[in-house]
Amino acid sequence: MQRVRFSSQQAPVHKLGDPQMTLSPKFRLAVMQSSLANPSPELEHSLREEPLIPGLPDDVALNCLLRLPVQSHSSCRAVCKRWHLLLGNKERFFTNRKQLGLKDPWLFVFAYHKCTGKIQWQVLDLTHFSWHTIPAMPCKDRVCPHGFRCVSLPRDGTLFVCGGMVSDVDCPLDLVLKYEMQKNRWTVMNRMITARSFFASGVIDGMIYVAGGNSTDLFELDSAEVLDPLNGSWRSIASMGTNMASYDAAVLNGKLLVTEGWLWPFYVSPRGQVYDPRTNNWENMAVGLREGWTGSSVVVYGHLFVVSELERMKLKVYDPETDSWEAIEGPPLPEQICKPFAVNACDCQIYVVGRNLLVAVGHISRLNPKENSEKWSFSVQWHVIDAPESLSDLTPSSSQVLFA
Repeated sequence: MQRVRFSSQQAPVHKLGDPQMTLSPKFRLAVMQSSLANPSPELEHSLREEPLIPGLPDDVALNCLLRLPVQSHSSCRAVCKRWHLLLGNKERFFTNRKQLGLKDPWLFVFAYHKCTGKIQWQVLDLTHFSWHTIPAMPCKDRVCPHGFRCVSLPRDGTLFVCGGMVSDVDCPLDLVLKYEMQKNRWTVMNRMITARSFFASGVIDGMIYVAGGNSTDLFELDSAEVLDPLNGSWRSIASMGTNMASYDAAVLNGKLLVTEGWLWPFYVSPRGQVYDPRTNNWENMAVGLREGWTGSSVVVYGHLFVVSELERMKLKVYDPETDSWEAIEGPPLPEQICKPFAVNACDCQIYVVGRNLLVAVGHISRLNPKENSEKWSFSVQWHVIDAPESLSDLTPSSSQVLFA
C-alpha cells in the first residue's frame, strides 16, 4: 500500500479583498470584463495611450472599426482592451457612429417561432447582410404576434410597438413600447387610451396615429388617437365613422389610409377610410383604391405600391387620377419568398420578408413618361438575401427600417 505523508503546515487563508489574495484566470477575466463594461474615466484615459490599430491614427482606426458588422463584435472585442471597450457595448458603439455621422439602414423584423409561437426581433444589417438580435420586449403576458402594430421614426433610429393581444383569451392590450437603437434598450411608454389589436397605424409629421381595431369585447372599434413621441402623451382624435379592424394601412401625401381588406367569401367590397390630420376629418376611400388593395403596401417616390398576397403577381402601383391599379414592369416576387409577408421600404428599395426570414429586395426605378403623357411609370428588379439556418423556423409578422 502506498503511504501518503501529510504536512502539519497549513496554507494561509486569505479573506475576500485581502491584497495578498490572487485570482484564478477565470475570475481575473470576469473582473476585467466588468471593468471594461463600466469603465472609469481613469481607465479610459489610460487605454487611450494604446493605439486602436498600430500604425494608424485613432480617428482613422475608429472610422474603420465602427463599420464592422455587429455579428462580428463578439469575436473582435477579444483583440485588445480598447476593442472590447468599443465593441462590447452596443450603446457605446452606436453613440460613436452617431458622433461620426455614420447612418446606415438596418431592417428590423418582428418574427415568431412557427412551433412555439415565441416572439423575437431579428435585425438584418443592410450593408453587410448579416443578422443579429436585440433584447427581448418586456411583455409580461404570452402574446399573439399578429395583433401588434409596429411603426418607426427611421432617421431617429426609434421603433414603437403598440397594442397587441394576449394569446388564447383574445384580450387586446393598451401596451406601448419604444426601442432606441442607439441605446439598445426598450422603454415602456404611456399606455394607449383604448386597448386594441389588429388596428391601423402610421406616422405623419413625427406623430404616431392609431385607429380602429378589435376591442376587449371582440367588437370592432371606430375610435382613433395620436401619440406625441416627444412627451409620450396620447390624445383622442375624430372617430372613423365606421367600426373597422385594419388589414393594412399607409401614409400618403400626409394622410392616413386604412383598409380592412377583402374578407371571405368576397361578396362585399372592402371598406376603407382616409384621415387628414390637418382637418381632423375622415372620409371614405375611393372605390378603386380599396378594391384593388390586395396586399401589403409601401410608399416609394410618393406613390402607393402593393405586394399582392392573393396570387403571385407583379408589383402594382395606384394611379389616383384614374382610381386604378397597374402592374409595373419587371418580374414578379421571387418564388422563394413565401407567405406571410412583412413589407417595408427605404428610399427606392422595397424589402419583402417571407417565411424562414428570406428577404427579397426590390429596386424600384422611375421611368420617363411616354410621349404625349405626363404619367410616370415604374419598373422593379429583385434579388434575394438568404437567411442562416438558425432562422429557418421563424415567420415574420412586421418589419421596419431604421438608420444608425
